[in-house]
Amino acid sequence: MSVIEMNRSRVQHSTSTLARAKAQAAAKASTKLKKKPAAKSARKTVKKAWRTAATSDHHELYELSVQTPKEEVEFIDKVFKSITNRLPATFREDFCGTHILSSAWVIRRPTNHAYGVDLDPSVLAWGAARRKQQLSPGAHKRLHTVQGNVLSHKGDLVDVVAAFNFSYYIFKKRAELLRYFKFARTRLKKDGVFFLDCYGGYESFSEQNEERHLDGFTYIWDTAKYNPISGEVLNHIHFKFPDGTQIRKAFTYDWRLWTIAELQELLADAGFQRSTVYWEGTDHATGGGNGIFRKATQGEACAGWIAYIAAEK
Repeated sequence: MSVIEMNRSRVQHSTSTLARAKAQAAAKASTKLKKKPAAKSARKTVKKAWRTAATSDHHELYELSVQTPKEEVEFIDKVFKSITNRLPATFREDFCGTHILSSAWVIRRPTNHAYGVDLDPSVLAWGAARRKQQLSPGAHKRLHTVQGNVLSHKGDLVDVVAAFNFSYYIFKKRAELLRYFKFARTRLKKDGVFFLDCYGGYESFSEQNEERHLDGFTYIWDTAKYNPISGEVLNHIHFKFPDGTQIRKAFTYDWRLWTIAELQELLADAGFQRSTVYWEGTDHATGGGNGIFRKATQGEACAGWIAYIAAEK
């Protein structure tokens, strides 16, 4: 299988969503990737020491440490309405993995429908079992997933297409990413919006580990290799536990670290009318991100940052 035929789940789950990794390069919430000096990495306190490697599931740990579905759905709603003067109802989650974001979408409103696309049947099955437990029967009926390629699976036209957790970084060549952006545009309704996230900052190019202590486990973002000539980066997520056990390389990401300028140029070449960057503000008390994303044309040259891009069809 060529790189262009692969989907985020193959890279991100090593069997499966990063994605979609937002802490130094993977965590989306302000606690996941902070604007901070390298020596001042904020860490959460371990609340409980009840998890072990043997009793933990790496997909569950990923959702707990990386993903913020409720906040992202709220963000999409707000931005989409500001652009179109209406609320979106249909949502496509490319590289959906465990499709927790699609789950949050159908919970948001009883008129919402979500469509998740991913190549990996095992992660889709894991997500399906988890979502069936969590969703009401009505919401579950409005959540649709398919094992398919994000470059070729058509499905219904939707208000929103999202590729989060940097999943599309799997496309390392310009022609490959342009092909994906063009196809994503065809899946949108006339006034649809394509949402992406991206990350960067000078620590993103450093081969190092960053730890965050969570509830009963420690999340480790490992920037194992970066090639400044090609822009390729090899990242891993590890988990370790209070009893000393670990899950090494729970997820591996073989990506290209795209810049915002490159992404906006590619979106324009793909035919999108305009793309807008939403930059995270700074919590001046901590020096970290404050979780609030606003339109911006100027960003801070900090150690680590996360941003969203909204591209209008």
